[in-house]
Amino acid sequence: MPVYSYTARDMTGKTVTGTIEATNEREVASLLSEKSLFPSKVSASDSKSAGAALFGNRKKVKGQTMAIFYGQLAALLRSGVPMLRALTVLGEQSTDAVLGGIIKDIRSRVEDGEPIGNAMARYPRVFSDMAINMVRAGTEGGFLEDALDRVGTFTELQEDLKGRTISALAYPVFLFSVGSVVITGLLVFFVPKFDAMFDRLRAKGEMPWYTESLLSFSNVLQDYGWLIVVGFAVLLIVAKVQLASEAGREFVDKTKLKIPVLGNILMNLAVSRFCRVLGTLLGNGVPILKSLEISRSAAANTLLSQSIANATENIRGGESLASPLRSSGYFPASVVEMISVGEESNSLEKVLPEIADSLEKRTFRRLDLFVRLLEPMMLLVMAFFVLAVVLALLVPVLKSSTQL
Repeated sequence: MPVYSYTARDMTGKTVTGTIEATNEREVASLLSEKSLFPSKVSASDSKSAGAALFGNRKKVKGQTMAIFYGQLAALLRSGVPMLRALTVLGEQSTDAVLGGIIKDIRSRVEDGEPIGNAMARYPRVFSDMAINMVRAGTEGGFLEDALDRVGTFTELQEDLKGRTISALAYPVFLFSVGSVVITGLLVFFVPKFDAMFDRLRAKGEMPWYTESLLSFSNVLQDYGWLIVVGFAVLLIVAKVQLASEAGREFVDKTKLKIPVLGNILMNLAVSRFCRVLGTLLGNGVPILKSLEISRSAAANTLLSQSIANATENIRGGESLASPLRSSGYFPASVVEMISVGEESNSLEKVLPEIADSLEKRTFRRLDLFVRLLEPMMLLVMAFFVLAVVLALLVPVLKSSTQL
């Protein structure tokens, strides 16, 4: 419920200030009158803004939770439940404390006459630009239930896409992490124990250079390991700050595209995301220029985003969408051709989701093959490093034993 600040006078004429919860200013006056207070000034408290800041600074709500929220709100509205009642029910029943607080705040704002799309826009970390604009379009066009359904479906598809990508890469990342820990443990705790054993070979000048290098590196890790860790942490922080800039993001995106096989997979996923967002927005009546602006940020790739910005300028000039996308070189020829056909047949909002579905299927087949090849490659790399350490220690041991 909204909180109001008030300045009033009591029966003796003394000035009294405070805050009170009420649904509107009329109720504030009524509640103060019951307390024998006569308000001279009533204003909405900053508690809403504080609430927005509190929840806005919290972690993002899970995508699956948001998909359920959109679907439930659409179902309640379609069943004839008033908006305020629907928001009250969802706010009370939400299993996510952050989302529950946000829904209650949105409900109070809607009750005060604020459009639900504007209330949602106060929480950009929870509600995406696409969701906000589709809700606004649905509110203005009288198809809010359908808009919410589509947002929920889209959010669920995106979460499925994210989950499949993470699960595909989880095992290779696990292998890399375990391998790094094992090799570091060998160098720090196991290798130094052999140093004293090789003094005789070292005195005769018969110590293999690769064994000496390994022992030197191991000693450095033992003596200055903490400095290396601190330096690496500082480097990560500096890199994170630099890469957060526009130039840094562009550098990262360019570098990702240059990775063999994986670069093409990442670009295709970005193109697929762009097509699905644009198609969903157009299908819900959002104007194409606004749709392109939103889907541009949803692509999450600066190079692709720039290509879409160029396409937006072409649209403003009365030209087609397909032409600048083709010249960018980032969109597959088959995708551009289908977009061109969609423009000519005036069915772009139907063609784009089909493009996204087709591109995702092809891309995930390639991602699956890439991961299948990556796993044995990583095992071979780990085995190579372990074998190199073992051989570097075993060769001088054999030399020492033959000289006894």
